[in-house]
Amino acid sequence: MEPLTIVQMLEKIDFSTGSVVQMFEAATGLASRGHTVLAVTRPNREMAQRCAEVKVEHVSLPLRHEFDVLSAHRFAHLARDRKVDVVHVHKGISHAVAWGATFLGAHYGLVVNRGVSFPMDFLSGWKYRSRRVSRIVCVAESVRRVVIATGRVPAHKVGVIYAGVDLERFDPARTHPEVVRAELGIPAEASVVGHVGMRDWKGWKEVLTAFPAIRADHPRSHLLLVACRSEAQREGVLELAREMGLTGAVTATMERRDMPDVLAACDVVVDASWAGTGITGTIREAMALGKPVVATAVAGNPELVEDGVSGIMVPPRDVPILAAAVSRILRDSELAARLAASGQERVRQEFSAAARVARLEALYLRVAHETRQKPPRRHW
Repeated sequence: MEPLTIVQMLEKIDFSTGSVVQMFEAATGLASRGHTVLAVTRPNREMAQRCAEVKVEHVSLPLRHEFDVLSAHRFAHLARDRKVDVVHVHKGISHAVAWGATFLGAHYGLVVNRGVSFPMDFLSGWKYRSRRVSRIVCVAESVRRVVIATGRVPAHKVGVIYAGVDLERFDPARTHPEVVRAELGIPAEASVVGHVGMRDWKGWKEVLTAFPAIRADHPRSHLLLVACRSEAQREGVLELAREMGLTGAVTATMERRDMPDVLAACDVVVDASWAGTGITGTIREAMALGKPVVATAVAGNPELVEDGVSGIMVPPRDVPILAAAVSRILRDSELAARLAASGQERVRQEFSAAARVARLEALYLRVAHETRQKPPRRHW
């Protein structure tokens, strides 16, 4: 196998977001396999430091917006100078900049990530259909179908590589759930129902609405809502909980960096998303930790969770069924243990970070070979 020069490009820099974690884990894994890897992001000291620790070169670009011509010019120069083979972009701004650089003399295989199931608008579809895009990597088969149908992208260009879990980081033996419970004031004897993601389409309101019924069956249950988008939202959530008679039974937090510990502090992890998701990363991580899960049957979640085997699937926005599913797991310890064990094994076999890196490497090698056989594009 010949080593490649690979760029992972993403405008986001916050390690509490899934896209940053997935990009960084891919860069780390590919570097460990002998490739030269550059991580191109907005300027950030933490990103630079972490990259240096894993022998990944960090390059800063402004990546201000999709029409950032300065970033495109600078990246085109970098790509020519470093003889980059493959560029993998993970969000819209990086996609536009790397695509624009190919009009400025850069020649590489361009791989575009698609992690959401929202239909594509005209501009997005146009960018994805471009002959300058070598491949589109979707995080789920359901997302692939949306890209092909709404973006009118040729099916042969669109593939699926599941996002992965770092099994060392999400090793239950390495977690400290008692620390999180103590910090947040959650009683050690409480049965904690966890939900991560506080955009409306993530379903947090449905989870909160379901919680009185759960608590009626399980008086010691406690709801943990993670990743409020602002302090005002967090205070609003707690005020709503008080109005529902749930004072002291609901905890809401901002984004957390210690997600293995946070999820380990839960007895069941819920995802009630009803739009937009690819495969919910929180559910994948909870399964890796050996936690029973309840997830809505939307987008790619059924590709991860087999109903009744590795978790419980529920219809989106159906509060009574959601409440019943969570209560069932809290009531039936044997069921909870069986679902948890099966889910953990599924993630270890199919959804590990190592498996993802191996699949990405195989794709990059194909794309690099194809790109070298073709002259630079003269059309969009």
